[in-house]
Amino acid sequence: MSNIKLFFCLFLFSFFTVNVLVAQKDTVEYEVGLQSVFSTGKTAPFWLHSAHHGHVPIEKNSMAFEVGVLKNFQHPNRLFDYSIGASAHLDVVDGSLELELHELFLNTRLWIVDFNIGSRIKHVGNQDETLSAGGLLFSNNAEPIPSLFLGIEDFKPVIFKNGFLELKGGVSHGQFMDNTYVQNMLFHHKYAYFRLGGKGMIRFQYGFDHAAQWGGNVPGHGQQPATFKDFMNIMLLRSGSNSSIGFEQINMGGNHLISQSMRFDIRLGATEIGAYWQNINEDKPIRLMWNSVNVYDGLWGFSMKNKEFPIVKGFLYEYLNTTDQNGPFHDRDGIVYGGADNYFNNYLYNSGWTNFGRTIGTPFITSPVYNNDGSIQLLNTRVQAHHFGIEGDVSGYGFKVLNSYSKNYGNYSLPIRKDAVSLLVEVNKHFEKLWGIEAALSVGADWGQMYGRNTGLMLRISKHGELFKY
Repeated sequence: MSNIKLFFCLFLFSFFTVNVLVAQKDTVEYEVGLQSVFSTGKTAPFWLHSAHHGHVPIEKNSMAFEVGVLKNFQHPNRLFDYSIGASAHLDVVDGSLELELHELFLNTRLWIVDFNIGSRIKHVGNQDETLSAGGLLFSNNAEPIPSLFLGIEDFKPVIFKNGFLELKGGVSHGQFMDNTYVQNMLFHHKYAYFRLGGKGMIRFQYGFDHAAQWGGNVPGHGQQPATFKDFMNIMLLRSGSNSSIGFEQINMGGNHLISQSMRFDIRLGATEIGAYWQNINEDKPIRLMWNSVNVYDGLWGFSMKNKEFPIVKGFLYEYLNTTDQNGPFHDRDGIVYGGADNYFNNYLYNSGWTNFGRTIGTPFITSPVYNNDGSIQLLNTRVQAHHFGIEGDVSGYGFKVLNSYSKNYGNYSLPIRKDAVSLLVEVNKHFEKLWGIEAALSVGADWGQMYGRNTGLMLRISKHGELFKY
């Protein structure tokens, strides 16, 4: 049985088992929507398509009809609870129709332990959820990857009743569905975080994320090993097994990405100020982030939220640097320096850290969908970017503004020097008297040599509500 068939069999088995075991006093909700994008230039503007988990096409004009159903967690004090959801969209791009299943998932929770199966949008990392350009390893740029997860998904208090110490962590195992280069490539992600402070004025958190691509059928190299022993090698960052190709046996098997992160939060009345840092590492040795060999590369962010001043509810600034990459040379004159990391790329897994042509990590490392030559690799991995965000509400009209400036240097093998400015202005409104319809109007624009001059408009009309209770 293929991994895909096994995945759906497990999904159906889990769904019916949960429905038998759980008392039925829950609500299923629905959402339907219509979304249109109209642009001038070569592509849709950067922020119109890079912040929607691969849902909005890069093409300059598109239309989508969306439908989704969701039963969320509704019993926080119950020992066992579950959520289930599915969403799909019918896209019209360049006169062609394409139906895509975007999410399909079942989440179960026994006390504090979560078991998830399916494809679901998740927030991964310590960055701001609404205004950030995205975390280093995971952003809002690519479609979610179908996977199994076991662990504690969100922070839960342990030992102390006041929640002074909180933990979260778990392991995901999944499979890429795009088959861009490698067929049936496998996905691994694990993380572990702790947070101190509870409900106090100051909180601190530190975390570790490890992601990897492995297994699959690689052109020119054949089927890569994917036994339980190989899974443990990936899990523990060990060299490939004897059935791996030679280079994988010398180094770590698979394509690995590691990020450590820390965050401070200060609460001052109705205002919360946060500062965070994420680093990146693709090689051993793995040290605490302030001693990392890639210490000059990372994401630094500052955010401020206010609950009593709705006109400006949130402000954010982020700085991203990926230009160092542990120096310009991997090896030279017989000496191995270990540099020129060329983040997210890999010699064996040629499409790199992407899903359906989109960068899974920060979108400033340019997605292959932008490549004019049809290349599936990430050609622009050395980037410096400044990103600003602001959100608020004026008389019931919510708004969000994102503005980014990036300096793009290509990579050490193929250097470039191109700048880009990307802007998004979004206004949304809930019309309770108009059948509860929600409308959002977004205007996006790009300037500079990197993405060209693009101007676009996105209009989304949606409605959600209760479908039924059971």
